[in-house]
Amino acid sequence: MMGKLLYEGYSSGKYDFAVREKFAQANIYAKNSQSILSKATGFINVYDFTLNPYRGCQYGCSYCYAAAFSPNSKMRDDWGKWVIVKANAAELLEKELVKWYQSNSRSPSIYMSSVTDPYQPIEAQEKLTRQLLEIMIIYKPKLVIQTRSPMITRDIDLLQRIKHLRINMSILTGSERVRKDFEPMSPSIKARLHAVKKIKQQIDPWKGYVPKISVTVTPLLPTFPEEQADFINSLAVADRVVIQEFHAQNQGRSLIASTRQEALTLTKKYAWWYDNEQQSYHQFKQQLHELLTGVEIKEGKEGFTYE
Repeated sequence: MMGKLLYEGYSSGKYDFAVREKFAQANIYAKNSQSILSKATGFINVYDFTLNPYRGCQYGCSYCYAAAFSPNSKMRDDWGKWVIVKANAAELLEKELVKWYQSNSRSPSIYMSSVTDPYQPIEAQEKLTRQLLEIMIIYKPKLVIQTRSPMITRDIDLLQRIKHLRINMSILTGSERVRKDFEPMSPSIKARLHAVKKIKQQIDPWKGYVPKISVTVTPLLPTFPEEQADFINSLAVADRVVIQEFHAQNQGRSLIASTRQEALTLTKKYAWWYDNEQQSYHQFKQQLHELLTGVEIKEGKEGFTYE
């Protein structure tokens, strides 16, 4: 059996992959993958496949469960400071979609992405996600894009050509102070909301397909009471809002979806919310229902379906 691949900077001796470049404070590596479509399991098992153009994520959010799937413990501890570019992703996607249609008459459903952000900063240079969208226009899967990046608006010209598309924009709090604590390297709340509005405004239903749009408030982070109503009202731009609490705490196992210790430590700063998290969660959910008439409110796994 082949041993684990080693990366420069995370190996005490020889390594298999050198740092290709430094991009926005992250080590960038590039490698060819064996496959690009992975069988969807667990939380998103309603899909046929997950698709992750990159491994690792420059946003490095404190709560992100995906850190558990890092190549080794050192890279897990350095979550946000490295990215592996799957250099042959576009070539693989076309091959794997051709193979799918050889034995299936229906279109596959794809969730992009489950353990990375397809529009993290390196995408501005690589345009790997854009290449994948160009292929999906041809092969017509049912697609969900999960991101927290306004960069998605760059691809409006392609997005409007995908008939079955849902865009999930992650916005976990209505308070910039909270965002800067839990996810300091991520885009602002204002920029994300503007991106959703731009998509809705610029996709003409007479000239293209209008995507379904969700705002995923998952996991739900604190929003200061004086900012809650304005935040919730701003979510009316979506047709669905999804809420969810933190994942369970990691009990010593590495390869499970769990909330990282960095986020759990931060919760002490927000004791006014987390000392009674269940009550905070239910009060927020109640406000969603009261203020967002005409918007679908879903919780947890149920909210991550395409339909």
